[in-house]
Amino acid sequence: MFLDVLMRRNPQFIEAAMALHQQGYIPPNSYVLDLDIIEKNARTFSETASRLGLKTFAMTKQVARHSGFCAAIMRGGINRSVAVDMDCAIACHRAGLKTGHLGHLVQVPRGDANFAAAELKPDYWTVFSQEKAQEAAQAVRKAGRIQNLLARIQMDNDTFYRGHEGGFSATEICEVADQLDALDGAKFAGVTTFPALLFDLETRKVKTTPNLATLSRASEALAAVGRSDIEVNAPGTNSAIMLEALANAGATQCEPGNALHGTTPLHAVEDLPEEPAVLYLSEVSHHHGGNAFCYGGGLYIDPVFPKYDVQALVSSEPTSSRDALASVEIPDYSAIDYYGMIDATGQVKPNAGDTVIFGFRGQAFVTRANVVGVSGVASGKPVVTTIENIFGQAIDWPERRLT
Repeated sequence: MFLDVLMRRNPQFIEAAMALHQQGYIPPNSYVLDLDIIEKNARTFSETASRLGLKTFAMTKQVARHSGFCAAIMRGGINRSVAVDMDCAIACHRAGLKTGHLGHLVQVPRGDANFAAAELKPDYWTVFSQEKAQEAAQAVRKAGRIQNLLARIQMDNDTFYRGHEGGFSATEICEVADQLDALDGAKFAGVTTFPALLFDLETRKVKTTPNLATLSRASEALAAVGRSDIEVNAPGTNSAIMLEALANAGATQCEPGNALHGTTPLHAVEDLPEEPAVLYLSEVSHHHGGNAFCYGGGLYIDPVFPKYDVQALVSSEPTSSRDALASVEIPDYSAIDYYGMIDATGQVKPNAGDTVIFGFRGQAFVTRANVVGVSGVASGKPVVTTIENIFGQAIDWPERRLT
């Protein structure tokens, strides 16, 4: 899915990554980032959001909070992150990207509340319940701060991924706002949900979910009791082209993630302002039973589309030609992805050491992959910046130091 658009819109990136791998600069099992394009995408997105009066918080989990990614989006005008969890917040903070939004999707654990309040100092802290609000308020009171709290709200007909459920009843939002305001150290600042936008497989378009209407109704209820100056955080499948619809629905905050590297589902079916800027790189290991096995570790395909014929470019030389495409069997989610199996019976005849390029809509933070920043692709002088693990920490490769 995403390899097709990558081959068409950013072939020089593919060829640069292949060359760097063959030269020994990139290890297999790596998500590779075109940092220059990411900076360009961030600038496009942030300028559009600013024009519409939207605050922008970047989601970095899909590329494992890579420090070079953080730096690139800051150069592009985005200086705040939304942290999916504490590991995400810490990695972004370490990279210089301040915490704009914490606690959504994953609530801040009790033992981390004091650190979050005193060190991360988020602009907004989302809570799903009165208990979590009290924890946040107690922590920020110790830190000598006043914390803006966002209330995660929900209605029975709202859309949630299984395992993402939770939040205050939207019908009680005015009472919830009063309760949060009554906490010493806390201040009710607004409402949030997820997802507000979602890709629709049938129409191949991004549509609003019932959650966005829930946010709008909550805003109206709050305005009716005199609370007009509130934040409306509306994350979901973002692109610069979707921001006007969010602003018209009353949103004040947006949180691009895959948009910043051109891999939302809509990017796979339409040419959007953001260009593709991430690929997954592997290497052929060995042959068995008509297949060439390539290293895994990051073979995670975000299941936004039904299963399809996964293909990869396989070559010992830099290429973005369709002649180098081969079908690949990816292990089922119930198995560990030690290897992918490339069909070696077709026109492509892989050899051990060949470079393998996939185009995934990745979620690198749930894998054991490396994340590699590359700059200078467009100038024809690509170089690796840093190689990092899924916590945004630089690793020594190929030295693999033991001390």
